[in-house]
Amino acid sequence: MAEKPKLLITRRWPEAVEVELRQRCDVTVDPEDARLGAAQLRQAMLDFDILCPTVSDRIDAGVLSVPDARVKLVANYGAGVDHIDLAAAKAAGLAVTNTPDVLTEATAEIAILLMLMASRRASEGERELRDGRWQGWRPTHLMGRSLAGLTLGLVGFGRIGQATAARAARVFDMKIAYHSRNRVAAEIEVATGARHVASLEMLVAEADVLSLHCRGGAETHHLIDAALLRRMKPGAILINTARGTVVDEAALAEALRDGAIWAAGLDVYEREPAVTPALLDLSNVVLLPHLGSATIETRTAMGMRVVANVDRFLAGEALLDHVI
Repeated sequence: MAEKPKLLITRRWPEAVEVELRQRCDVTVDPEDARLGAAQLRQAMLDFDILCPTVSDRIDAGVLSVPDARVKLVANYGAGVDHIDLAAAKAAGLAVTNTPDVLTEATAEIAILLMLMASRRASEGERELRDGRWQGWRPTHLMGRSLAGLTLGLVGFGRIGQATAARAARVFDMKIAYHSRNRVAAEIEVATGARHVASLEMLVAEADVLSLHCRGGAETHHLIDAALLRRMKPGAILINTARGTVVDEAALAEALRDGAIWAAGLDVYEREPAVTPALLDLSNVVLLPHLGSATIETRTAMGMRVVANVDRFLAGEALLDHVI
């Protein structure tokens, strides 16, 4: 019997996915679910045929350019690949895949959750109650803001942005405006009730809630900086479920502390799992631990997408989600 190809999963995946992969490959996974260091990842390039990282792994040129590497496929668990040096992977002759299309609904739900929590001061209220500081109902206690009729500005208007817009419009009757690198087709604008805004600066200035749905990478690094934050309304809310590097966290903390904007809700961070300390001390920011895709259904679907890419790779067929 032919020896199974060796595959490394850098973190634990849903059990159903691991079972599927074990039918095809000799799978190694750390039962402690600990984050692998650079030296361990470099060694993995020599020991395995397929590397399956996640967003928490830094797959840089130092990892990918290991001489005489055995790995030929980097099958990423997640849609984003800005943690992988694609140029280095291409230079090394490696294939890279991701898991698009399956995170849309779950991530849109988290965006809406953050809007509600930030606007209604939900996490602030829960902390007060759990800490034993709640003194009972009173008319002016923890008054938040209603989302009804507000303008939701979306930075990026792909699948997740559109799904977020549809929920916000249908449930809260929010007005939808967006800015993206490419304007979407007219029929999508009609279906979502979205209005295109010509510049990011114009969108930021008019949005009551600004929700980020753009890609990571060098071109969007600190896209939301101190200058753009100053353009936002004093009562505005910033939501980030995209990539942590899109927001200058230090500038955001300052804007929240000084009242330049009203609140924020974050699910992603610049230097995960570290969070800018100044944000931790603020009551008007909701901080979630990267839960965007964290449903059983979505995380399993992500893994099965990896399985499909592995199957095609082993069969010598065109990859389903070929990044490079």
